[in-house]
Amino acid sequence: MISAWLFRHMQRRVKIAIAVLVALAILVPLSHLALPASHALHLPTYLVALSGKYLTYALLALALDLVWGYCGILSLGHGAFFALGGYVMGMYLMRQIGSRGVYGDPLLPDFMVFLNYEDLPWFWTGFGQFWFAALMILAVPGLLAFGFGWLAFRSRVTGVYLSIITQALTYALMLAFFRNNMGFGGNNGLTDFKDILGFSIQSDATRSALFAASALALAGGLTVASAIVGSRFGQVLVAVRDAESRVRFLGYRVEHVKLFVFTVSACMAGIAGALYVPQVGIINPGEFAPANSIEVVIWTAVGGRGTLIGPIIGAVLVNGTKSYFTAALPELWLFVLGGLFIFVTVFMPQGIVGAFGSVRAWLRSRSEKKAAMREPDGPAQPVAAE
Repeated sequence: MISAWLFRHMQRRVKIAIAVLVALAILVPLSHLALPASHALHLPTYLVALSGKYLTYALLALALDLVWGYCGILSLGHGAFFALGGYVMGMYLMRQIGSRGVYGDPLLPDFMVFLNYEDLPWFWTGFGQFWFAALMILAVPGLLAFGFGWLAFRSRVTGVYLSIITQALTYALMLAFFRNNMGFGGNNGLTDFKDILGFSIQSDATRSALFAASALALAGGLTVASAIVGSRFGQVLVAVRDAESRVRFLGYRVEHVKLFVFTVSACMAGIAGALYVPQVGIINPGEFAPANSIEVVIWTAVGGRGTLIGPIIGAVLVNGTKSYFTAALPELWLFVLGGLFIFVTVFMPQGIVGAFGSVRAWLRSRSEKKAAMREPDGPAQPVAAE
């Protein structure tokens, strides 16, 4: 019954997007594994990994859209939740290396041997098991978001002040993770991964499976986000975004509404980070950089915030453009990104999806006016007999 309710209340474009993602999760691995390299439809390994990375970015942008587009919380620290999820997955992958590391220590990762650690830190306990790491992927970003949001929303910190605090949060985490004595690899981070769930992380089959997992995770994120915004709770979210003081006056606990959606969004960002790390092969403190969180805001704004589909389109479009320009014209990429953001802000303030919606509404109203002009004034009146 729950699935039927979700399907019935889901937007048509969200249904299409979920169907496309499920199809990609099936077709891309088949194209990569079943077709020979000489075939025109064969996808090379690098393109599968790159596309999977884009899908994790899309999930991160969707997570931000849930709090910014529907609740009005402009978070400049969502990169922190993404990086925390990545570090949790990196810790699991480091434990899977075992004695195959450079120093051959079966218990300690290479960086700990290099830094003269005698024992494995207590907070690394349990990461040898995937189920524990999967639990921590949700728990670590979720608990941080819950604690941060509890303090911020109870104090009624809003607007630009909240944005600055979230940016300070990710910057503080970046500085902390750069320290060697934190036990997370310091400046170099975590890398040189070998296996995931017993399968070689470099094999074509694993790459395809990670792409499929990213596509299905994005489809699941879309389903969760659509269920939230399509419910009565979603109506309260939009009301908080548009008139928070009025919603508070009506008796709603606005801080609880914000806290719930902020925590759910952080968990989604953590899942995105966890899927990102095995596909790129490294996680370091640079992922906490405030500039990364600002980029996520740009993806969401370009695609169209408050649309669910828009952030996905924005993330894929901007990062695809980035991959092209950083290879072809690396010195121009920042100018292209800045110009794109200015163009969207000035000419398409509702983003790409919002602009298409406006054009469709204008065309529909125009066709209705033309149809009304072609219709007769009304049925002919019968002439009375003399």
